[in-house]
Amino acid sequence: MADHAEANTANVPPETQAASIASPVNLILLSLFVLIAYLRLRPRPPPTLPKGPAPTVFQTFTPPTLLPFNGKGNTPVYLAVRGQVFDVTPGKNFYGPSGPYANFAGRDASRGLACGSFDEDMLTKNLEGPLDTLEDLGEEELDTLKGWEERFQEKYLVVGELVSASSEKAKKAGL
Repeated sequence: MADHAEANTANVPPETQAASIASPVNLILLSLFVLIAYLRLRPRPPPTLPKGPAPTVFQTFTPPTLLPFNGKGNTPVYLAVRGQVFDVTPGKNFYGPSGPYANFAGRDASRGLACGSFDEDMLTKNLEGPLDTLEDLGEEELDTLKGWEERFQEKYLVVGELVSASSEKAKKAGL
């Protein structure tokens, strides 16, 4: 009987014989399927977010302690308006070195902004003295200053307050 089965398969043309599952083409396709399945289903590391800027702590500044924050040497750019200290580093091209408002960096810019003047004579000369009270400014200049202050509040972070070097707050903060 075994001879009869061999005789039947020997007489059958190759096109009608069942193809083996273990053919080289099937093995290659199976390998590709397994590889693609592994690549799609393998565990992935969790996505990492880029690190944000370091947190800013609200500080008390005096004119001498605010002065180093002028953008030179890769430092942040801070300026004060009516006693509020703003981090204007995102606008470094305006307020940093060689910017049009560079002389306001690290200083109280209130008088200069109110008067629309960017000259250095608008800045307080005596950094150890009292802060500029702006008492001699007119209503129009005060309105202009208020507009600048609102613009800074909308656009930049408040990082501190500016107090006189001889004030109790400065002494309390160890400045």
